[in-house]
Amino acid sequence: MAGAESGADKSIRVVIVDDHAIFRSGLKADLDPRVTVVGEAGTVEQAIDVIARTKPEVVLLDVHLPGGLGGGGREVIAASAALRGTTRFLALSVSDAAEDVVSVIRAGARGYVTKSISGAEITDAVLRVAGGDAVFSPRLAGFVLDAFGTAPADIADDELDRLSARELEVMRLIARGYSYKEVAKELFISIKTVETHVSAVLRKLQLSSRHELTRWAAERRLL
Repeated sequence: MAGAESGADKSIRVVIVDDHAIFRSGLKADLDPRVTVVGEAGTVEQAIDVIARTKPEVVLLDVHLPGGLGGGGREVIAASAALRGTTRFLALSVSDAAEDVVSVIRAGARGYVTKSISGAEITDAVLRVAGGDAVFSPRLAGFVLDAFGTAPADIADDELDRLSARELEVMRLIARGYSYKEVAKELFISIKTVETHVSAVLRKLQLSSRHELTRWAAERRLL
């Protein structure tokens, strides 16, 4: 019984970095119990310090921050390089400019979402990033794919032949950063059906995660 309680009590440890205290308070209140906020910061210097002290699993990081050398979120990520193996960064910003998205991803962030999403969606993004996925608000994924996609690769016919037409549709949306709920709404199918299709796609393509799927699709210019 004790083991079960211990597993249920486990939550993802998060630091919120944003220069607006009111936003930090509101976000903290919106996150569900699967996420525990262990620290907050409003400047580059404060962020570097609190991240080093608390060693969170995920940092919710605003892109534009006062202080430091003017590098904002990118500077925080660079200064926390020693924790790169255990701490993941999820950019959270009002900006949806391509240059902001690409620069923070180049610095090492695992995802980028805009502040217009709900607390439940941010919680989901935190859990996915903690699990190793790359997470983007749907309309931002294209910036990343354009910036990091390699030259078109030759695609063996049997690679795509393994997927049904519906699996191909689901694969493209998932690789663009859509959540299961968003895919279900887009294709007018149930979330359970989306889960079934994703499992089939990963199995057929011999991939193990959404992150690998996004890379696979980007390399083949399938998005």
